[in-house]
Amino acid sequence: MPRRRPTQERSQRKFDALLAASRDLLSDVGFESFTCEEVAARAELPIGTLYQFFANKYVIVCELNRQDLVGVQQELAEFNGEVPSLDWLRFLNKFVDHMAGMWMSDPSRREVWLAMQSTPSTRATGVIHEREFADQVAKMLGPLTPRTPRAKRNLMAQVLVHVVYSMLNFSVQDGQSHEDAVAELKQIMTAYLLVAEKQSRRSGAAAVD
Repeated sequence: MPRRRPTQERSQRKFDALLAASRDLLSDVGFESFTCEEVAARAELPIGTLYQFFANKYVIVCELNRQDLVGVQQELAEFNGEVPSLDWLRFLNKFVDHMAGMWMSDPSRREVWLAMQSTPSTRATGVIHEREFADQVAKMLGPLTPRTPRAKRNLMAQVLVHVVYSMLNFSVQDGQSHEDAVAELKQIMTAYLLVAEKQSRRSGAAAVD
């Protein structure tokens, strides 16, 4: 995590400028050629200012990843309340389309995700970030799978988050049809959740018997 987070408006502007420059640089050169010096140069800030916030480039990409996940969590919160409508499949398709649009409009998301796979430390941080998101998803799955044990529902949420992120990043790689990949993702999620819903109903019926 960052060495410190900004507490004043001026510091926040510098912090945001460094992160914006980092996204641009990742998209332009990839993580292997990504350097703190170039980030500072693009942000038009002294390298010392960067090191006030970030110890190294790995901390920068972890913060970018956290930022991306927070953004998706906020988007998901906008949809909250629509589940479990009887038409939850419509909700699913609508939300997947919305997320797919986010990935198409911001190619840096894939670069950040790839950078997070670079070291055991960044991968471990990525798992923590995904689990925080999965906690939110698990709560939304509750009404759809009311008789599913909490531990099982948490695992389901983690699987869904990982699959969605992997497929969305796959959908925007070079040479891949984005529309086809998103369509496949919808099929995967629909089949998975239909089975989960059915199993939950069966558990309730067995308990009544």
